[in-house]
Amino acid sequence: MTTYPGLPGPIVCDYLTREDSRALYADGTSFSIRKVEMVANTGTYVDAPLHRYEGRWDVADLPLERLANLEARVVSVDAAVRAIGPEAFAGIDLSGKALLVHTGWSRHFRTPAYLQGHPYLTRAAAQALVEAGVAFVGIDSLNIDDTADGTRPAHTLLLGADTPIGEHFTNLGALPRSGARLHAAPARVRSMGTFPVRAYAVVEETASTKVR
Repeated sequence: MTTYPGLPGPIVCDYLTREDSRALYADGTSFSIRKVEMVANTGTYVDAPLHRYEGRWDVADLPLERLANLEARVVSVDAAVRAIGPEAFAGIDLSGKALLVHTGWSRHFRTPAYLQGHPYLTRAAAQALVEAGVAFVGIDSLNIDDTADGTRPAHTLLLGADTPIGEHFTNLGALPRSGARLHAAPARVRSMGTFPVRAYAVVEETASTKVR
């Protein structure tokens, strides 16, 4: 799986095979121990402020109230729109809530089309979200920023306000515009500005919809 152009895909392999482990335990007892080598920006992941700013919160510092059981608002944008401005979520109460931006771009995942021409948030959109007090912003796209813009305004503004960012989400179209609760907590690994998550949204008490 290559999530971003130029970054290596993960390596998943055996550290101790079940067969080799049999020599270490009693008859009939065996274990499998696997090893993963990867960059942090793999699959669906969450960015912490440290990703953009030296000395700021890493993923271990992110408070759970910005990652788990968050009331979510889902905004769907026209598939033809690349630059998503603040008008996409104008009038929606986002204070303390997660905004999930549904573009449909995840349909291209694991194809060359996913890596170019993706939808993104404009600087004005990111600024409006900071002013609205949003707690989390996720998008089903290659990057929340236009990768041609080296200043990365959405990352700069949102992470500067300690707002976690989620990228490479999928299946957001299965969620209601309101009423779902997002869970996207990474492992608490120190000195990491980004880490993969298995994001999901609880739609009702007895069912959930996967949005990894």
